[in-house]
Amino acid sequence: MAYGDFVLQSNLNFTVNRGDIFIIMGGSGCGKSTLLRHLIGLKKPKQGKVFYDGISFWDSDLEIQESLLRSFGVLFQSGALWSSMTLAENVALPLTQYTQLSKSEIQEIVSFKLSLVGLSGFENFYPSEISGGMRKRAGLARAIALDPQILFFDEPSAGLDPISARRLDDLILEIRESMGATIIVVTHDLASIFTIGNNSIFLDLETKTVIARGEPKKLLAECTNPKVKAFLTRDKTIGEGYE
Repeated sequence: MAYGDFVLQSNLNFTVNRGDIFIIMGGSGCGKSTLLRHLIGLKKPKQGKVFYDGISFWDSDLEIQESLLRSFGVLFQSGALWSSMTLAENVALPLTQYTQLSKSEIQEIVSFKLSLVGLSGFENFYPSEISGGMRKRAGLARAIALDPQILFFDEPSAGLDPISARRLDDLILEIRESMGATIIVVTHDLASIFTIGNNSIFLDLETKTVIARGEPKKLLAECTNPKVKAFLTRDKTIGEGYE
């Protein structure tokens, strides 16, 4: 991954398994969000390939790329809801753009998706009328509108209080169980990392590559790399009680 001649990360080689909640972690500026942009088709790698079920995304024609993109759902850090649209209209947007469903069918799906994230009854509210945690959940409802195979989250707990963040973690686990989706999460939040993650990579700013991989709780217990150890033990109470 590079910006011009500046190499941000190199020699990245990792596998996300079907059904994983896969954590991309590391210090500030190491390239976590940039890696996410490469994975969701917003930025092409300077070198290398991104495979989805054996299909090389960047070597595929536009039709295949668009088909793959429609199997993705993305929850951006801010929620990225359209402020001029109600929650129902936000969730309905991908359904109106990419399906031939009738208006009543879309309305039914929208109500169902909002109920899944605990926002039943808020269909006609605007983003400015609800809390930050509710906006994140509404963004999640939109991300799952098309029943994606893979969900991408960029710092989902950013800006949330600990209780709202934990509720969002619980919701992510529920979504994975109910939809069978594979979930990729960029986060530095230790509580989230240990609560939801079953696989991970650690990006290092200095060496510009992956320096650890595996289940976060196992890395906490067994990894001897001082950078990874320092990152995962910022709060020594975190990690305890997440069996």
